[in-house]
Amino acid sequence: MRYLYTFVTLIILVFLILLFSFFRQGRESADNDYREAFENKYSIFAIPIPEKLTFAGEEVPLNYFDVREALDQELLINTYWQSQTVLFIKRANRYFPRIEKVLQENGVPGDFKYLVLAESDLKNSVSPAGAVGIWQLLKGTAGDYGLEVNDEVDERYHLEKSTRAAAEFLKDAYDLFGSWTMAAAAYNMGRTGLLRQVNRQNERNYYNLLLNTETARYIYRVLAIKLILESPEKYGFYLREKDYYHEIPTFTVKIDSSVSDFAAFANEYQINYKILKYFNPWLRDSFLTNSKGKEYAIEIPEQGYRNYSLIHDYNLADSSQIAE
Repeated sequence: MRYLYTFVTLIILVFLILLFSFFRQGRESADNDYREAFENKYSIFAIPIPEKLTFAGEEVPLNYFDVREALDQELLINTYWQSQTVLFIKRANRYFPRIEKVLQENGVPGDFKYLVLAESDLKNSVSPAGAVGIWQLLKGTAGDYGLEVNDEVDERYHLEKSTRAAAEFLKDAYDLFGSWTMAAAAYNMGRTGLLRQVNRQNERNYYNLLLNTETARYIYRVLAIKLILESPEKYGFYLREKDYYHEIPTFTVKIDSSVSDFAAFANEYQINYKILKYFNPWLRDSFLTNSKGKEYAIEIPEQGYRNYSLIHDYNLADSSQIAE
């Protein structure tokens, strides 16, 4: 009986060893298959650096190794941070035409539209330092360039007016430094800080200056965004026409008196308070005192244009009219 028990035990032990070996081989086979599939299908590519590149008509010296590597870094970051860059492309489709128009009217090169993506991701954000809006303007700078900033109205959130103020700053910086590239650097660093480094280093070329990390990367990030948005498919970004954020048709209501309740005001135009603030983020409270009788232009979406299909159809029709 004892021999039978030993025999059965050995049989069970052999079975368990064989079973373990089978599962181990199966797991190793699955791991090998996975590794092979990963190596064959998953690919990351270095980003080609263009032969020539300009910013605002000024040549980027890509023959300098440090310039080339700095651009390479920002191209890699912005190409492979896909979700962020796809949102850049979508938002730019809605807002860039309005920004370009103001820049052109004020004599500033169109490449400066890419600054809003580097500054704020094209969102009305507030920085830890208190810079506000898509152009990230400080309160003092906003006041210097004629923007109204108080508890009820903050025109740093107004797309056209803040763009106009940024354009005036950039033109003043260009007059000071004689270069649009340096004007862009001054926008990030401040004119005083940049001028201090110019005098300290006896150098007026951005690409030859040793600057703080943020400003040292700033122009290259703008350049990387420019390259990708000018040719998205070249960098692996494919969007259908319906994927973009399109322009929403609006009309303007002018007021020169106080408004006691913007929620009630919105209802008069068949919209709600949320939508009113979406189109007029510069209105910072639920009322407007306006004791001086200043005229304000409030943007209202056309009837029914909260509906995505109407926006899509409107932009298709607009594109066809342009084509004709």
